[in-house]
Amino acid sequence: MSSANPTYRLLIALVLAVALMALDQRSRWGDPIRYAFGYLAAPMHYLAHLPVDTARWVGSQTHSRQELVESSQRLQRQVLILEQKVQRLAVLEAENVRLRELLNSSANLDASVLVAEIIGIDPDPNRQELVINKGGRDDVKQGQAVLDSQGLIGQVVEVGPLSARVLLITDASHAMSVQVNRNGVRAILAGTGQGNRLRLLYVPDTADVRKGDLLVSTGLGQLYPRGYPVAQVVSVSHQSGAAFAEIQARPNAHLDRVSHVLLVQSMEPVSLPDARLPEGGSTETSPAPGHTTSDNVEVPDAAQ
Repeated sequence: MSSANPTYRLLIALVLAVALMALDQRSRWGDPIRYAFGYLAAPMHYLAHLPVDTARWVGSQTHSRQELVESSQRLQRQVLILEQKVQRLAVLEAENVRLRELLNSSANLDASVLVAEIIGIDPDPNRQELVINKGGRDDVKQGQAVLDSQGLIGQVVEVGPLSARVLLITDASHAMSVQVNRNGVRAILAGTGQGNRLRLLYVPDTADVRKGDLLVSTGLGQLYPRGYPVAQVVSVSHQSGAAFAEIQARPNAHLDRVSHVLLVQSMEPVSLPDARLPEGGSTETSPAPGHTTSDNVEVPDAAQ
């Protein structure tokens, strides 16, 4: 009889586990418990990221003097180029403000952003998710848009006290409204589960969408701020007799190389130039406005 007790205990534990999983799947009763366990999970994320940080520190300490001199000279050249671009952006912003005043339209050109570091990646090949080192204590909200210097990355789907999970735009379950920056044609951009491929859904075969077109967020549904770059069209296929065109796109954001991201804390629109690529060519995309290099600071969309 005593030898059967462990078996009964195991069966009871399995039944309870299955019941709890089913209840958690169909209701949100476990959210407070999951939030509390975030305090225990956060140190694990930091410990998992510790070898990478240690390797970076060791690498930075072993740079030769010549490498540091060359890096300093390269950065000085880049600073000069960026300062020239900032001057041009200041002129464009002033012209934009004057035009808005002529139209009797008030505009808030500032976008509040929060800088976060990626500390984990979902190992499940069927999920395209990241873990960042900002959470509820930093005023991170579920549904908040996340981007890097090149474009939108995804959206916060789960918030813990010290960390949050971000669903990437390439996830197979993700879809968002976009429009062609060249002519304003709207469509639905869906993930494919692959890190460098997206597709446009239900675009009529006669729609004016070309290879190289820049796709930007529309802001419809208030899921993402309007006017941020999302992807570039890489192929447009027309099949005889088909009602819809087969259109593939590539994310603007460097999803496989980014280490720091921006969390947009305002839904103000931004203005973008026509960044459509020439047929068969390529070009670098402009950094998304409103980014900064310090945490939780207000940075204008265009240089002041």
